Amino acid sequence: MSTINVNVVTPDGTVYEGDVNMVSVRAQSGELGILPGHIPMVAPLAVGTVRLKHDSSRELVSVSGGFIEVRPDKVTILAESAEQPSEIDVDRALEAKKRAEERLNRAKQEDIDFKRAELALRRANTRLEVADNKRR
Repeated sequence: MSTINVNVVTPDGTVYEGDVNMVSVRAQSGELGILPGHIPMVAPLAVGTVRLKHDSSRELVSVSGGFIEVRPDKVTILAESAEQPSEIDVDRALEAKKRAEERLNRAKQEDIDFKRAELALRRANTRLEVADNKRR
């Protein structure tokens, strides 16, 4: 089966680099599945999980927005932040989730930025999803 080279890069450096059979991401316009030979494109990413499939294995990377650039032989993900499962501090992510949920509850009654609280909750949930995959 053919492969496509994938790089996940943040302002701090490369988080993932390797050859995979398929890349799945959540773009702002919806889910994208990329196979080798995909047409060139650029799309903004939503907060979510990058799923990298290689033969029978699967790797996950948590990303907090950014862009994906697709070429027939290479995928580059330029993320604001990205973490592999081994880098995620589960306790810290759980605390962030709790804070975001509290902010969301207060946002309904007070003048708190609802969208910002919602994004914080989405980031925390994504990190926990990726970390949970490590424990399986």
